[in-house]
Amino acid sequence: MTGGMSDRRRKLQLYGRETLRRTRRRLALFGRMLGGSGPTGDRLLVAPTDLRAIDSFAGNEVLNGRFALAGYLFDAGGKSPFRQPLPSEGFAVQLQSFSWLRHVRADRSDEACANVRRIIDDWIAAHSRRRSGPAWRDEVVARRVAAWLSHSPVILQGAEQGFYKRFMKALNAQITYLQAISRTVPDGENRLLVKIALAMMSICVPVRGRVVAKASRDLDRELERQILADGGHISRNPRATLDLLIDLLPLRQTYLNLGLEVPSKLIPAIDRIYPALRFFRHQNGELALFNGATVTPANELVSVLRYDETAGQPFKALPHMGFHRMAGGQTTVIVDTGFPQSTDLTREAHAGCLSFEMSSGGYRYIVNAGRPELPQEDLQQAARMTAAHSAVTLNDSSHAEFSHSDYLGPIFLDGVTSVEVERKQTKAGHDSLAAVHDGYMHSFGLLCGRELMMNAEGTAIGGRDRFFPPEGGPVDPQEGHYAVARFHIHPAIVAEQTSPDTVLLNAPNGETWRFYSFGNDIVLAESIYFADTTGIRGTEQIEIGFDLGQTPEIRWEISRIR
Repeated sequence: MTGGMSDRRRKLQLYGRETLRRTRRRLALFGRMLGGSGPTGDRLLVAPTDLRAIDSFAGNEVLNGRFALAGYLFDAGGKSPFRQPLPSEGFAVQLQSFSWLRHVRADRSDEACANVRRIIDDWIAAHSRRRSGPAWRDEVVARRVAAWLSHSPVILQGAEQGFYKRFMKALNAQITYLQAISRTVPDGENRLLVKIALAMMSICVPVRGRVVAKASRDLDRELERQILADGGHISRNPRATLDLLIDLLPLRQTYLNLGLEVPSKLIPAIDRIYPALRFFRHQNGELALFNGATVTPANELVSVLRYDETAGQPFKALPHMGFHRMAGGQTTVIVDTGFPQSTDLTREAHAGCLSFEMSSGGYRYIVNAGRPELPQEDLQQAARMTAAHSAVTLNDSSHAEFSHSDYLGPIFLDGVTSVEVERKQTKAGHDSLAAVHDGYMHSFGLLCGRELMMNAEGTAIGGRDRFFPPEGGPVDPQEGHYAVARFHIHPAIVAEQTSPDTVLLNAPNGETWRFYSFGNDIVLAESIYFADTTGIRGTEQIEIGFDLGQTPEIRWEISRIR
């Protein structure tokens, strides 16, 4: 009864807080409307560089009225895409962010630039006044502003004065909107995107010095909050860290090119991010898949790493972000030992505490499923479940309860609140990590523990997974608790079960690892890998099920045999 009352009280608090945030947002927008627009500029001074990769084929498709976004290929049929039913909300979000503008840079002909202007004119006519729907989501407005500024040389090449005025008026209107809502954006990456867009606009147009200074101060405050001391982002998403760096690097360079004072926290934040990115790089150069990370195009990662002036060996841990890295020889293991630090930060967080990924010799062997690039809600939610991670589930449930309320959004209603971690290294160079989380305490009254050990050569990894009551002692067999340890296999690896307790993991280069769990039956089951460059792919997973009343813990080993 007490637990039920506590749950209801928690939900009421969440609803009350969300109502207060929305009320403040409406008042801010109303106050801005009464006060008129903020300080604006009538021309552009500079265009920041967009470091994201260009696809000339995608650019040609856009110029021919075809948009390949969010898993759909939409043919506008010579009409405005903004006045037609779109395939999905995810498609609308990507279309109206205008991030695809970078692909058009491959064709700088007058005809191509005129075509881009027609598309933007269509958007202005359809959406500049009606401030609702996907076009006016916080992150969409911020990304659209950044895209219009970065690609203004293409947009404005050969433009008539009338279009220039409409373009600047629309830009200023969006900046005024971002200024109004900037304090009410939920905590996380989107809030920082808004601050970046405001700082970018303040130096790309001629405005008063106090406007530039305010945007700089606001950006500094958010960088100080969101870029942790170890260089990670508060979302705990490695891909978010990369995406933000791609936005921050051109901003820094634009300040320098204009001879302006760079925000005091900007360069230190960039310098901290680089080691965090190296921390999450696997042996094949890709980023680990934790907390919403998805496929990372190699050219995007390389494009930012070439600016890295802090090159060195990756850290063994990111304590503020909550991750540990074990490395030996050509083998890397990355372990999630953290949890979200606020409710807002759970909107896109994954229930993957104590999950790990393992790579060796240029291939990833054990992975998490990652986040699908397709914005389908059912796929996004499936990818967030504990079962989509190389972790242990209890009673076929995740260690976090997800909200299904449209009002609150997909936040965690409960989950991990504490992780205890112990890291040791022997004189022989063996590295061990032991961690315990309380994510299942609320539902089942049990703690979840995982221990990992790697030898100095990186050729053997031992593991132990267990559940136990906080007061110690055995698990009550009458409770009927059943756990499953899952180890998702990368699609490039061929799994071969050679006995009930042994699976061989074969890489294309001939390297083979043996997964072994003495006394436990292993099941080689189907799995899904969401974060492949070709889209969603089928793969396999190793499953070890165990009844806690009989077997409260399991041990397993992954060792290289050739």
